[in-house]
Amino acid sequence: MKIKKLKTKDKHIQSLAKLLSGPNPILYEVEDLYAYDCDGFTIERHLPRAVVFPKNTEEVSQVVKYCHDNELPFLARGAGTGLSGGAIPLNNEVIISLTRMKKLLDVDLENRTAVVEPGFVNLKLTNSISDKGYYYAPDPSSQYACTIGGNVAENAGGAHCLKYGVTTNHVLGLEVVLPNGDVIEIGKDGIPDTPGYDLLGLLTGSEGTLGIVTKITVRLLKNPECKQTVLAYFDNVEDGSQAVSDIISSGIVPAALEMMDKTAIEAVEAAAFPVGHPKDLEAVLLIEVDGIAAGIDEQINQILDVCKKRNVREVKVAESEQERARWWANRKTGFGAMGAISPDYLVQDGVIPRSRLPEVLKRINEISEESGLRIANIFHAGDGNLHPLVLFDSQKPGETEKAIEAGSACLRACADVGGTITGEHGVGIEKREEMRFVFTDEEIMAQTDIREVFNPQNLLNAGKLFPTPGKCAEVKKELKAQTT
Repeated sequence: MKIKKLKTKDKHIQSLAKLLSGPNPILYEVEDLYAYDCDGFTIERHLPRAVVFPKNTEEVSQVVKYCHDNELPFLARGAGTGLSGGAIPLNNEVIISLTRMKKLLDVDLENRTAVVEPGFVNLKLTNSISDKGYYYAPDPSSQYACTIGGNVAENAGGAHCLKYGVTTNHVLGLEVVLPNGDVIEIGKDGIPDTPGYDLLGLLTGSEGTLGIVTKITVRLLKNPECKQTVLAYFDNVEDGSQAVSDIISSGIVPAALEMMDKTAIEAVEAAAFPVGHPKDLEAVLLIEVDGIAAGIDEQINQILDVCKKRNVREVKVAESEQERARWWANRKTGFGAMGAISPDYLVQDGVIPRSRLPEVLKRINEISEESGLRIANIFHAGDGNLHPLVLFDSQKPGETEKAIEAGSACLRACADVGGTITGEHGVGIEKREEMRFVFTDEEIMAQTDIREVFNPQNLLNAGKLFPTPGKCAEVKKELKAQTT
């Protein structure tokens, strides 16, 4: 195809450009590449070799095949909202941006499915079908910008995953370009439970290390008949944490059960969507229940009773959809709101048993005191998914390193009580070494063996998800020696 003459002598960039259609299908000049040197994890930055913009699966396949045949490292990128560095080009990669593949290909309300391209924005799917009485359940805080392809890569969750699950619970089929350029379909015709291994489950959450998703079939849900939201104020975090456990143990499964501590409340009240939370408040719970209208009032009354037994200062039910929307806007912009009280922040993503909330939050407070850095806590309290936000100033010598150490210590605290190091943000490059908190060397080696089946040359998104070779490599070498 005819393309505009490129100002480069790089033969690979020239060849890649010839595989693409449309205006400006490739970026390669340094000033253009700076926008792609990181994702939402901004502590580490690396420039890619180039950024290509395929328009369809065929072009993705051709680009991947070229990279494979010429041993060029490459990775896929969506909106770049990921928070663990999964889309950062560590190895001078060619970035395959999927932002031009943004079509809603099909909606089948009879079977409650939709088919989208990977660049289709999460919230846009719900907005496209809400007037027909349906919605797409996974709702990350960045849902106004993040893409469904990226959600699949990270197995994204959101505030309502307590009741409705994370992305893997809503993916029915995938079209995938393998690291050699071959195209496969998994869960054909939206039927996920085909015989054989659960490849849908394996690909979803694999952080772009096994293949590049180019088409996604997802499950749609009917809008609930009724929905009510409660806001509860507490004078200490322990009472709020215990209220969370009491609500779940009473038999209620809220659609969402969110919590913010004092520092987080300070931030959201100083940012774009304040709602008037008291300045001396230690914790706030945002609780939402939905379902058949006949049972909602009873659940709300139970929640109110639980909160009152746990010394709630004030508890109220949203009186209108507008008030409910304001409360949620206040919560969902919580991460970005940190910019109102700190020059920089590092968000973590650990998971713990709900019953261990008070002691882990106490340990996080101790980490804050030990590091000399403030740590705000915003989290999906109902399923124990914590998001400690370490506040720091990268312009002050040593503070970035302190923030990284404090973040790692928070993850260690989660692992020490039987939890894990990520619930929805992924491992990326940020938590590679912390994988050792929850996996043995042999277990990590088993996972890298799976990667080698799909990605034997390790050209696709290398250096992500797993720790740097060390004892794992030695164990692997020993085992191979024993079998020869």
